[in-house]
Amino acid sequence: MEKSAIRQSSAKGWEEVLAFYFYLLTLILPNIVLCLTESIVPPGKAALILVPLALYWLLMSLSRLVHRTYLLLLPLLFLGAFNIVLSYLFGKGVIAVDMWLNLATTSGAEAGEMLSQIYPSVVAVVVIYVPALSYAAWRVIRGYRPLARRFLVRQRIVAALLGVAGLGVLGGALSQPRYSFLNDMFPVNVCYNLTLAVQRQVASTRYPQTSANFRYEAVSADTLPDEVIVMVVGETSRAANWQLCGYSRPTNPELSRLDGVVSYSDCLSQSNTTHKSVPILLTPATAEDYDVLYRSKGVCRAFAEAGFHTVFLSNEPRNHSFNDRLGEEAADALFLRDTYEGDPMDTLLLPLIRQKLQSSRGRTLLVVHTYGSHSTYSDRYTRRQAYFQPDKVVKATRDNRHILINAYDNTIRLTDRFLASVVRDLQASGRPAALLYTSDHGEDIYDDRRNLYLHASPTPSYYQLHVPLVAWTSPSYAAAYPQRVAQLRAHRSKAVQTDCIFPTLLTLGGIATPYGQPGLSLASPAFKEKPLRHYLTDHNRAVPLSECFEELDFQAMRTHGLKEK
Repeated sequence: MEKSAIRQSSAKGWEEVLAFYFYLLTLILPNIVLCLTESIVPPGKAALILVPLALYWLLMSLSRLVHRTYLLLLPLLFLGAFNIVLSYLFGKGVIAVDMWLNLATTSGAEAGEMLSQIYPSVVAVVVIYVPALSYAAWRVIRGYRPLARRFLVRQRIVAALLGVAGLGVLGGALSQPRYSFLNDMFPVNVCYNLTLAVQRQVASTRYPQTSANFRYEAVSADTLPDEVIVMVVGETSRAANWQLCGYSRPTNPELSRLDGVVSYSDCLSQSNTTHKSVPILLTPATAEDYDVLYRSKGVCRAFAEAGFHTVFLSNEPRNHSFNDRLGEEAADALFLRDTYEGDPMDTLLLPLIRQKLQSSRGRTLLVVHTYGSHSTYSDRYTRRQAYFQPDKVVKATRDNRHILINAYDNTIRLTDRFLASVVRDLQASGRPAALLYTSDHGEDIYDDRRNLYLHASPTPSYYQLHVPLVAWTSPSYAAAYPQRVAQLRAHRSKAVQTDCIFPTLLTLGGIATPYGQPGLSLASPAFKEKPLRHYLTDHNRAVPLSECFEELDFQAMRTHGLKEK
């Protein structure tokens, strides 16, 4: 601040005093919100207010130039605003590691779609922070009277007293086993999560080097020269809205009529984020051993080693994540959005699938990554395909839930038509074929009193983890490998997770490898239900459902006939 600019101010100084306290309120506001939303021990909640408030009070009192000081604290304000938006969206939690990674792996179009649906929270943040920042910037430009030194001394004393009280209650919180300073103290927790996210992004960037020498040592005993194994990866498709899983609406009219279809109604995803759930589908990684991802390769490489021609087709936006790298390991990889301008629908993948089935020779693995039921739901299908109406939503609210559900169910019907079309193409090819479909994760759509919406929340819900799982085999494949098909059918009522996909694909391809995990394969007689199913947390820790689900989630599991483990 130039001294001449300061002298030009005609203010009496009271505006700066009021600004001092108002700025403190905006800084501590996220902590107040978290006290209301988080399950933290009482001393921890007191520390969540007192410790940061003491720090903010001290920082604001270090300089007489209060408006400039406030502008310098913009990074803290950004974290606070971001966290308030997440509190509105998910009901609780802080900016998690996966949310930081989502910022790096979510396309601009996806982010825009999401923000357009949750704009009330964005508006609230804008109303709180933009006027304060604008006022501070305006005063810096126009000039203002510095705070009195005597006033600042008193504020430093207040900060010291708050700090002593805060450290006292923090000591009490730290003595309790349920409290973690790195997880429960804002903004320390979000900065810690950001550090972990950077480390993981670096590990992802180094993946080509860390996995360069990896070999599956895979061989296939299959003798059919032209068999086809197809894996279709869905997006944001929850089992609760699948007719095959007991839903009352006709969302699967075509798959319901197809012979050879096996539906698994008790399947849970091990992650509610795409950048972690898809690698679990396509690699040996599981929630219990996720770090193997960084030193191994994907399913395309395993099948290639066993003599299969590998094809990868995707309608997902490239985002420099493992999903891109696993697709690029295929001999023939095509990302639809590399050449298509706009927001292509999954149906544009169908002619490409037919082409690959016609042009590929010998045994073939085809992996297809769809855009599925990703929000905004009504953009995923054409108006002629809008079976359930009304389906156009301006903003996502609980009052509009029936419209959201109509649009969402239309996306499931489109997925049903997509899968049935792939099956018909496989039948038309005359080749022995097996197909698996599941989704990366599900979705919340204001389903209970928590009013949760979308996915990738810091803690998952039942609706985010319960996903459809469908298998189909052609008559010629079933005739050649009756035991595999019998096992697929025998395990249809078992409690499974999406870590079964990679081993099941290997079994369907007759592939033997030290990384095969036959105990997880639905097509293997060695399959066994796990004593407990696990969720991969934001910190890459495998936890049982009891550590991440609330009673409402277990109630939903019972309602939908799932085993509570």
